[in-house]
Amino acid sequence: MRPIDLAREHGLSAQAIRNYEDAGVFPPTERSETGYRRYTALHAQALRAFLALRAGHGHQQAVEIMRATNRGDTESAYRLIDSAHVALLTERDTRAEVATALDVLSTTTPTPLTGQPLTVGELARRLDLHPATLRTWETGGILRPERNRATGYREYGPDCVRDAEIARQLRRGGYLLHQIAQFIDSLREAGGTEALSTFLDSWQDRLTTRSRNLLAGAAQLDAYLTALDRQQSR
Repeated sequence: MRPIDLAREHGLSAQAIRNYEDAGVFPPTERSETGYRRYTALHAQALRAFLALRAGHGHQQAVEIMRATNRGDTESAYRLIDSAHVALLTERDTRAEVATALDVLSTTTPTPLTGQPLTVGELARRLDLHPATLRTWETGGILRPERNRATGYREYGPDCVRDAEIARQLRRGGYLLHQIAQFIDSLREAGGTEALSTFLDSWQDRLTTRSRNLLAGAAQLDAYLTALDRQQSR
């Protein structure tokens, strides 16, 4: 097969196939007497495996998995695959923690703070964070503390404490600061319930999609490994 023959199955360009070969996605490729690449059914399955892996692992990690497989280092390939599943499980657990925390926040009235609003140091201790983290969140629009008119110091009331607790959970889930700021804004505007439901549903959909993509990638890689074994046993 020619590069274009492999490319057509997936709506790719012939140049993309050549780039994937240069990246190590394919096993060794023979050349014709005139220098043209000659691909086989084994290369076609390698491409299917790579594209399926890419959907779940991302481009670079999919390349690394294929490189390891093609050099016979299946241990490294399996470790890369396992690490993706561990990371997904961690995110799934984090999503469950966030869901629990946000459910409480959406169905209950925050317990009023006793005494004066919290200082940056007090809130940092409450959340087990560094004060500089809270200042960064303020710069990013996540927190909106008041300022004491007499001292100019930041003061964190109940709403601000709630936002900080949510931000801490979302950061654990791997969300970027600008994403958290957008969610906090939508939470303020929507009054909580609708924004929380939409956010959690979207997160769950993303986790489910990635799980299916990881399964699909594993299936195609298994088919490729089987084809490699058959070739080597000839």
